[in-house]
Amino acid sequence: MADRGRIDARPVVLVGLSGSGKTGVGRRLSALRGLPFTDLDRAVEAEAGSTVDELFATVGEAGFRALESRSLRKAVEAGPSVIAAGGGCVTVADNRRLLSERCFTVWLDQSTETAAARVAADGAGGRPLLAGDPATRMAVLFAERRAFYEACADIVVSTEGRTMDEVAGDIHGRLG
Repeated sequence: MADRGRIDARPVVLVGLSGSGKTGVGRRLSALRGLPFTDLDRAVEAEAGSTVDELFATVGEAGFRALESRSLRKAVEAGPSVIAAGGGCVTVADNRRLLSERCFTVWLDQSTETAAARVAADGAGGRPLLAGDPATRMAVLFAERRAFYEACADIVVSTEGRTMDEVAGDIHGRLG
């Protein structure tokens, strides 16, 4: 088990809804800290040879979550790094336990309206759970996941009205 007392001995994992900036902030934070960066969705896609959308269509959410859990464990076991977790990664009990025991977990929080607007601006590709009305789906997902984000988070950082550089700098400063 990783040394829970030393932040630099653990991966820093960013969690939060789609559109919270996990990937962009993660890339910037990894550069600030001089650590490797893993986008968990991209890691799953690389291992499976399929996109997130294709995986949801062929193996369903449960199958995708199993692949995601395996990729999370691999990324954590690789040592200190910055990991952008998928928005629903926290819905799996084993993932929450891993995040709590072996990682420094940062919840990137913002309003569901802001998250939905960011997803709409980026396009909803790769976000099959937001199909249909993204704003309504985002509110439902947040209601389902909020307690999980809270349970895992070592710190909560608002991304509301802030640039990715500002958020990454804030996290870097808090990590020391």
